[in-house]
Amino acid sequence: MPASELALKIALPLPLPRLFDYRPPAALAAGQEDVGRRVRVPFGSRELIGVVAAVGAADDPDAELKAALAYPDDAALFHGELLASLRWLAAYTHAPLGEVFATALPAALRRGEALPDTHVWAWRLSEAGLTGLAGLRNGSRPRLLAERLQHGSWGEDALDDAQEGWRSAARALAQRGYAERVAVPASQLAPAGRTGPEPNAAQAEAIAAVAAADDFAPFLLDGVTGSGKTEVYLQAIARCLARGKQALVLVPEIGLTPQMLARFRARLGVPVHALHSGLSDGERARTWAAAWRGEARVIVGTRSAVFTPLPEAGLIVIDEEHDASYKQQDGIRYHARDFALVRGKTLDVPVLLGSATPSLESLHNARQGRYRHLRLPQRAGEAKPPSVRVLDIRKRPLEAGLSAELRGAIRQAVDAGGQALVFKNRRGYAPVLICHDCGWSAHCKRCDAPMTVHAGGRRLQCHHCGARQSAPNACPDCASLALQPQGAGTERIEAALAEQFADVPVVRIDRGSTRRKDALEKLFEEFGEQPGVLVGTQMLAKGHDLPNLTLVAVVGIDEGLFSADFRAGEKLAQLLIQVAGRAGRAEKPGEVWLQTHHPEHPLLQTLIHGGYHAFAENELAQREAAGFPPFAHLALLRAEAKHADAPMAFLNAARQAFPPFEKGGERLVATRGVRLQGPLPAPMPKRAGMHRAQLLLSAPNRRELHVALETALPAVYALPEARKVRWSLDVDPMDLY
Repeated sequence: MPASELALKIALPLPLPRLFDYRPPAALAAGQEDVGRRVRVPFGSRELIGVVAAVGAADDPDAELKAALAYPDDAALFHGELLASLRWLAAYTHAPLGEVFATALPAALRRGEALPDTHVWAWRLSEAGLTGLAGLRNGSRPRLLAERLQHGSWGEDALDDAQEGWRSAARALAQRGYAERVAVPASQLAPAGRTGPEPNAAQAEAIAAVAAADDFAPFLLDGVTGSGKTEVYLQAIARCLARGKQALVLVPEIGLTPQMLARFRARLGVPVHALHSGLSDGERARTWAAAWRGEARVIVGTRSAVFTPLPEAGLIVIDEEHDASYKQQDGIRYHARDFALVRGKTLDVPVLLGSATPSLESLHNARQGRYRHLRLPQRAGEAKPPSVRVLDIRKRPLEAGLSAELRGAIRQAVDAGGQALVFKNRRGYAPVLICHDCGWSAHCKRCDAPMTVHAGGRRLQCHHCGARQSAPNACPDCASLALQPQGAGTERIEAALAEQFADVPVVRIDRGSTRRKDALEKLFEEFGEQPGVLVGTQMLAKGHDLPNLTLVAVVGIDEGLFSADFRAGEKLAQLLIQVAGRAGRAEKPGEVWLQTHHPEHPLLQTLIHGGYHAFAENELAQREAAGFPPFAHLALLRAEAKHADAPMAFLNAARQAFPPFEKGGERLVATRGVRLQGPLPAPMPKRAGMHRAQLLLSAPNRRELHVALETALPAVYALPEARKVRWSLDVDPMDLY
């Protein structure tokens, strides 16, 4: 390649920490305006979609470079703030830049498809429909839809929120020639915004504080469950929109999105766009493109929505900021909350983190003055906090994990016209199947874990690798027929309650019952506000508003009280407070029952008598004494392989690649505080047929940790042992498993 010509330095979606030089596509010259553009290139026998990371002289001026094939776009998709933030993420996670770029793109754009048109589908009445409306049967769904459309076009998203069964009604109108489906710019379908309730004093103070921030400012909105955090979000977003800016709202679970979308659409005078994994590839690409063009003014999404382009950013909100689902557990292991803060700083806009149970990291940052701490100490309106009862179940008989006293309390709540929620953070029928005669238990052949009993005892499933099999009729070891499911999961509790409470609906909500699209929303709609019983896992702890819920029962909490995971106490405390917060959120008083064999446990006593913040203060003191986050910074090097010895061999070799921290050159002085633990087998040494091990690095400050990683990783990539394992690096791991 002539020295006068500039090469494209392209980041490809490969697990290699380097860029690849290519000539520009035929008849085109490389320029700085190409940085951030998608580009299609030949790579071996295949074609890949990469992103131009830089333009400059080729690394090898004598090499005959291949030419890139084409640019899918007329302009760079990544530029300005988003490009800078993604470079930061690659450096912080020590991940290949090409894989970071690929992670930030919706799947359709990752495949090289064109940036989609961002018109939205809407329905409008034809001339025939305007004149023929009177002939439709009063009260029928087609008549109701036609009456709605006579005042103007309605987008399909808005119709989803406004009218049940509108799609069949629209088809009926279309068959008569009364209505038609049209593509229109989203801006033409802006709903009429509604004024919200008058905020109380604490809400007003929080809203004013966020509105007064003209540049980057992190706020921790620390409000008890039911205190009106969403109202603060809505009013802060409304003020952001009034300035002509965009707002990004992150929520932790798909299940939250429909409820929050409906509320946001009813209040804000702009279209509200969704981004989550329940959408099709095309839907996600359209929302991403609308945001890139500045057309999407409010985006509500789950973890990956943090990569949404925000050319006119004004505010970022992270709801339930403590939630562990914001951490990506494979691929690029980013934390959406932390990356949102980085983006907010680069964009120079305020970032609002909300939670009833803030993470210890966020509370520590507030205590250190890094975040402004905004408090909502009371429930909004007339709602009162629920009363809490700890039930000691030692020596008490249990039926499907439920005591007689608890079943009686459920009956009392239902008979009074209320609803009850039974929370058990274990789905399935029973945690394990055992032989009563010889002690055999059903274990997964591919994992070091028992198989969970499902479908009333007929099926076994591993919740780690997904393996399934029929439950045996007889013990494989001794041929005994005395096989018994031990313990109770949500399926078993549901079955027992459905038998006892046959007069009211008993609905189970867990991953097994909500796999289909919109299943969660439909279950909540069917359940409504009628008397009944909900049975579920942690999905029910996530902010769902159940105004008629008067009793919350938490069973099976004891396993969370004794764990080697240093975050276990924090997770359990957050879960208990969040689940308890579902009770008594309207004018009806709420009651919370905690079933336990350990009523005197310090965690339970502190939560009941001092609340979450008393627990957090104790836990932070223990973390500081033990040298755990947020008083230290961690990185976990994981390895897995089919051969049992390969992970430990690789990690032992990788350990040698790290510098001798007690001595060395000037650059290595900064790493003296780094400590290595291991390698050790992972807490689950085998999963999905792969043997697993890990090496933990810890340091009192981030700089030391990252200098050590920067120094060692080139040598780790080059290790011969690296080719025999699948390995990954997790900076700031949430789980040490």
